[in-house]
Amino acid sequence: MLKQRIITALILLPIALGGFFLLEGAGFALFIGLVVTLGAWEWARLAGFARQSARVTYAVAVAAMLFVMYLVPGIAPWVLGAAVLWWATATFLVLTYPRTTHHWSNAATKLMIGLLILLPAWQGLIWIKQGPLGNWQIMAVMVLVWGADVGAYFSGRAFGKRKLAPKVSPGKSWEGVYGGLALSLVITAVVGFVRDWTVAQLLMGLIGAAIIVFVSVVGDLTESMFKRQSGIKDSSNLLPGHGGVLDRIDSLTAAIPIFAVLLWMAAS
Repeated sequence: MLKQRIITALILLPIALGGFFLLEGAGFALFIGLVVTLGAWEWARLAGFARQSARVTYAVAVAAMLFVMYLVPGIAPWVLGAAVLWWATATFLVLTYPRTTHHWSNAATKLMIGLLILLPAWQGLIWIKQGPLGNWQIMAVMVLVWGADVGAYFSGRAFGKRKLAPKVSPGKSWEGVYGGLALSLVITAVVGFVRDWTVAQLLMGLIGAAIIVFVSVVGDLTESMFKRQSGIKDSSNLLPGHGGVLDRIDSLTAAIPIFAVLLWMAAS
């Protein structure tokens, strides 16, 4: 399994980095759209659709929506606003699982939730990429999420006692969350000092980083919640040793649109 994970990572890493940071405009939108479309194909399975025809149909529908969103950029604020509302709702659903499962357990609701997860993630990346520091800001949100994951892993293994959401993901602990948050805040502080941020800018950066870390945890737990309710271990086996696309981007689907909203607020 470890060998598979390493080989898959070595193949995917240059493809992902090239797609994120070398492509521009329509090429970038198409690359991210492909990732999101694969995520949609996986999500249909989480929604209870085992037949390939149904899963492909949902993926094609999501791809069509992405195309319309690309043609109508003015819809971006509404899509990102919907993401804010959804991830606030997701936080509540995770905290109250399984008592509130009946609110979203039917297939139609799950498919709609898939749109609220996938479409804003694509929109957020497109919006961030268009900024003057687009590539750096995309790297920033990824580093924050990865830093939170690494910090949570080591802190959770060393100190984890209090379960974060035992009915959703028994392996995660509050100590892991705090460790991930601490590492991400350290990274943010170092960047602030290197870039000579003012005290106000540093404070805002630290607050923003904390928000991104917490919402990334919600993104991770949300996919875990849907997998647990569906009785599925991995979203698919597309990535040998890693599971599916959604298993790799679950935290980012939450972090990216919220990061985009925070950038928009900071620029306003």
